[in-house]
Formats: sequence, C-alpha cells, structure tokens
Amino acid sequence: MRQQNLARVLHTLAAEGSLSRAAVATRIGLTRAAVSTLVEELLRGGLLVEEGPGRSGSVGRPGTQLRLTDRGPCGFGAEVGVDRLAVCAADLRGEIRVRVEREVRNQQREPAAVLAELRALAGRARAEAVRVGLRPAGLAVAVPGLVTRAGSTVLRAPNLGWRDVELAGLLPTDLGPVTVHNEASLGGLAELWSRTEPAADSFVYVSAQIGIGASIVVDGHLLAGAHGFGGELGHVPVRPEGPVCGCGGRGCLETYAGEEAVLRAAGIEPGPGVRLGALTARCEADEATALRAVRRAGTALGIALSGAVNLLDPRQVVIGGTLSRLAPWLLPPLRRELARRTTVAAGGRPTPLPVTASPLGPDGPLRGAAGLAVRTALDQPATLLAPALPH
Repeated sequence: MRQQNLARVLHTLAAEGSLSRAAVATRIGLTRAAVSTLVEELLRGGLLVEEGPGRSGSVGRPGTQLRLTDRGPCGFGAEVGVDRLAVCAADLRGEIRVRVEREVRNQQREPAAVLAELRALAGRARAEAVRVGLRPAGLAVAVPGLVTRAGSTVLRAPNLGWRDVELAGLLPTDLGPVTVHNEASLGGLAELWSRTEPAADSFVYVSAQIGIGASIVVDGHLLAGAHGFGGELGHVPVRPEGPVCGCGGRGCLETYAGEEAVLRAAGIEPGPGVRLGALTARCEADEATALRAVRRAGTALGIALSGAVNLLDPRQVVIGGTLSRLAPWLLPPLRRELARRTTVAAGGRPTPLPVTASPLGPDGPLRGAAGLAVRTALDQPATLLAPALPH
C-alpha cells in the first residue's frame, strides 16, 4: 500500500506539474499528514524538489510547491524505423533531455546488425544523460511490427523483412528493464499523454510513414486486442485486386498510402536520404502529379478508416508519422471519403468527425516509448529511491 501511495504522488505530480502538499492530498484522497510522510520520503530519495510558495486561491498562507526532479532517474525510448534509428531520454517530468539518431536503411538487414547499431546509439545517449545528471531507469523500444505480449519477439515486421525475431540478448542491457512494443501503439500513447482536453480520450491514431499502423484509444486506454495486435491498418485491403503488398496480401492500404508508394506515384524514386521534402515542395507548387498522388493516398486512408470509425465511434482521427507533414493536401480527401462512408453521411452524428494532424509528427513512437519507460518507473518508486548516480 505504501508503494502504491508513493506511486500515486509521483504520477499526480507528473500529470499536473507543481502542486502543494494539500493539493496532492486532495487529488489522491489521502490526509495531509499521510501525504506529508510520503512526500518527505520522496524528497529524501531525491525524486521531488521543493519550490517557492505558489499562488493560493483560498485564505491563508500558500503552501510550498512540489515538483518532480529534473535529475536522477530517467526513461529511455528507442525506435527501430525502416530508415532510421533513434534513442532519447526523458526525465521524470516527461521532458526529453537527450536525443541521438541516425539515418540508416534497415530494410532486409540482419536484426543483429541493426540492433548492434541501436546499442551503440543507446551508449551515446546514456553517456549524455549522465552528463546532465540523469541515470537510466528503464527502456522501451518501438518496432514497426507485431510484437508478442509476453516477450520481446517480433512475429512479423514486413517493412523490415523480419519474421519470428527474438530480440532478447540483442537490446541494451544497461538502461534498466527493457520492453518492446509496436510503434503505432506507442505513438497513440504519446498522443494521449500530450492532450489536455477532457473530451479527447477516444480516438484512432494513424502512424503513416513507410508502413502504416494505427492504435485505438478508448476512454483513455489503449485497445490492443486479444493478442496485442490491434491496429494493423496498413494491411486492410482498400482494393482487393490491387498490387501485392509486402505482407503477401493484395491491395493493402500501404500499397496506396505508404510513404514509398506516395513518392513513386508522384514520380519521385525513394532511396536513402529521400524524404518528403521534395514532394511537399511539389505540392506547394501545385504540381498535378504530386497532388494527385497525395490525394489518392488520402482517399485510400479514408476507405480503410471508415470501417474503424463505423465500428468504434471514436471522437477523432489523428494522423501522425511522416505523412502528417502533407496534411494540407492529404486530409481533405480523407475527410470527404470518411464523410461519404460513415454514419456521418446518414445523419448519425451532429457534426463531422474531426480529422487532424498530430503535432508530434513522426516523433510520436519515440516519445511514446520514452513516456512509457518513465511511467513504468513511476509505478515502482522503490526502484527509484536513492541509488547512486553512475560515474
């Protein structure tokens, strides 16, 4: 019970920033005396710091404000992308303090070689974190594929060319406990954690890059499915007679709206270092081929998403990933297709379903990984209290 209450104090301050002891007691439903005892332990353990008095909305002297430390434990997030590797470190407040990344084509590479490079990046990130007064408390890794619930096995990652890859023993071991998750799921969690609107807790998040994944958030909780494989939007067929997809199916969404498919349709050959900048420039110049390619992708996304919207009735659809940078041209056809194919068209909803671009852009999975590592650490305060800072 004591550990649970310590964790509740930490999570409350992580969510709300600076609060007085009295405010923390009100939030978590404990007496001020009980909260003061918990706070003193967390202060001694170096997890909290005291600031000056805050503003008081009531009669009496304002209480001293508490906040999570910006030193000490941190969560590491890593992303294995098709065309990049990245590692970051977030302090207990969730702020990214360290980030290192490398552009590298990982498609069809041996997993051991890819993860050796990731370990090297993680070593650089760890050294930088130590220099700013942080110590590792855990690592979460985002992978563009299906990952088993109980372990670290990637069952299938078509855009990497991986199948039945056991990652245990290939990931960094000096950053604390390691977990592996689907990148779209982590992107959806990052989107959820970045929100402040009370009604923005049910949405479909789309991670639209070289591959296309999705995550479904209902009432503030990730809907992962019975096996943890929910959200495989990229392999929903939009035209059953369409081209063969990397997954073995035909006419999947990725063959029309994946980053490489959009670039090729616009007359731009994908390759190392080739980004959406050239495509964006062509769209801004109203080049017909580029606009047609992006609009086709938006239409395909609308077709694929219509089933999810009709089935789940979310409050919002959010487009993340690299394709979110094409929002001015991608979202209008997506919205039109959704309006035509969902209950909005039948008058079942008083206003059109909001479809927006995520402000996190392509950083959602990496930020979600770091955020998950931090939140997992906050759940276990006994592991965070007062270990020595590494040299």
